[in-house]
Amino acid sequence: MSMHLEGPWLTTSGKKKGKQKFRSAEEARKARELDESWQALKHKWDSSAKKSTKPSKHKAGTLVVNKPYVRQTKHYPSLNNGIDSDSATLSNKQVYTGDKIIGIGTMHKSNAVPIFNNDEAKEISSMRR
Repeated sequence: MSMHLEGPWLTTSGKKKGKQKFRSAEEARKARELDESWQALKHKWDSSAKKSTKPSKHKAGTLVVNKPYVRQTKHYPSLNNGIDSDSATLSNKQVYTGDKIIGIGTMHKSNAVPIFNNDEAKEISSMRR
């Protein structure tokens, strides 16, 4: 799907609300009283004299750096316990030396199954999915 246009109900531009309507005259009176008390409280604390939240238009002074930042790290040497760490011994291959298993059969989906006698080998070869 490519770009789709949404209708006017989906907006991020701060759509203005219309005039507020009240359910009754009593509710409108309470709202006006609350608004008046809020305005009085704001006037009491003089909130209009506070600075705006917009950044100031004054230019910042130049930043003076005495020396460049150098990352301070400690050097931790590797552990040397006297063993030659460049070489490793080759492990012995694991080989079955017993006589119980005569082979490995493959069932469906590449499942390896040990085969103990000829009857099992015939059964596995005749199996289907």
